[in-house]
Amino acid sequence: MHKSKKRFYTPLAVTIITALLLWSCKNSTKEINDFLADRNLPIGVAENVNFVYKDSGRVTRRMMAPVFWDFSNRELNTYSEFPEGVKIVSINRVTRDSVTITGNYAISYDKTAFSEIVGDVVVINHTNGAVLNSEQIYCDDKEGVYFTETPFTLYTQKDTLKGVGFESDNYLSNWILNNTSGDITLEENIEN
Repeated sequence: MHKSKKRFYTPLAVTIITALLLWSCKNSTKEINDFLADRNLPIGVAENVNFVYKDSGRVTRRMMAPVFWDFSNRELNTYSEFPEGVKIVSINRVTRDSVTITGNYAISYDKTAFSEIVGDVVVINHTNGAVLNSEQIYCDDKEGVYFTETPFTLYTQKDTLKGVGFESDNYLSNWILNNTSGDITLEENIEN
């Protein structure tokens, strides 16, 4: 008889302890988000992401990255981080320009639509053949511009330009170059 009581109490004790542990571990979503934010941890992590952005049913942008960290649990300014690099392909619906930008690291702030791409940054306009190389570039999606204050090299179909400080529209078509060196080919329009 003594043996049967022992077997009955052991499963009952395990069940009660398990129930207490589960009941005591209930956390609200806000508590979990706050915990992750306090320790500067992302709320989500994904590998081999491929985002597609559409406007009126047409693809306007594709973004690929080996690792994506989602920090949408931040109160002041939510952001996304791409610690192992990013590749973004933008397509203009009107002019059909296609631009690819790649870099070794990127961070993108949601509320301000402002991004920073760092490390071996390459921007290519596939329509006009322009290629920009830099170590860092900022993208302002609200204003539709790329800019940097770091050294850059801009390759066009005719010229190679170097400088420190660059700005262009987000299709790498209209440029503002600072501290520039290189040979520039100009075309003359002769009117009769």
